[in-house]
Amino acid sequence: MSEPQKLTVKVNDDQTSAYLYAAERKRRSGVTVVLGHGAGANQLSGFMQLFANGLADRGMDVVTFNFLYMERGRGAPDPKAKLESCYRSVIEATQAQKKLKTNRLVIGGKSMGGRIASQVAASAADSGDPVTQAVSGLVFLGYPLHPPGNPDKLRAEHLKSIRAPMLFVQGTRDSLGTPDEIQPLIKQLRLPARIYVIEGGDHSFKAPKKFGLTQDEIYDGAMNEIDSWSRSLK
Repeated sequence: MSEPQKLTVKVNDDQTSAYLYAAERKRRSGVTVVLGHGAGANQLSGFMQLFANGLADRGMDVVTFNFLYMERGRGAPDPKAKLESCYRSVIEATQAQKKLKTNRLVIGGKSMGGRIASQVAASAADSGDPVTQAVSGLVFLGYPLHPPGNPDKLRAEHLKSIRAPMLFVQGTRDSLGTPDEIQPLIKQLRLPARIYVIEGGDHSFKAPKKFGLTQDEIYDGAMNEIDSWSRSLK
């Protein structure tokens, strides 16, 4: 496993750091996956590095990055527009990488990172933005459908503007949204989406041993699903 390449991404009058986890040349699937981190941990968290390295091992070129608030060491996430602007800048920087130019592009991330990716994709569909219209698919590593304990406050209406295929990787014990909560929305909003269910998984896919799989097997199963799904994209 080679060390990821550190990148600097210009975001308006600011900048942030990103990492490119390049797939081995012989194993490349022709897919780039951009992953945003969750609200409380940056791109170098154990979860983010695990998935970035695991997906790269399976043939995908993976880009992670820090949202600006996290890059500056602040605890509270930036306002919606600033988060979306940062994600869009990372997409542009990714598309400018020579070795990635011919890849299909998948965006998404852990929790908040996936939600912001979905908002960027939805706004692009409405505005005709050519940068983010290049997105071939979205992958959500624990989509935050609602705040914990507040299942009536849904973050889903914008999803109906997204035309690209979506993959929800979701645990059945996720306090921010279970597969049983997301599935009816897929049907109601007629989303081009499917769910990969992690039995017993919480918001970070951790499941008690009684569900029959080791934690490594759970993570491997999720990454194998993302790999298979991404290779089927057009």
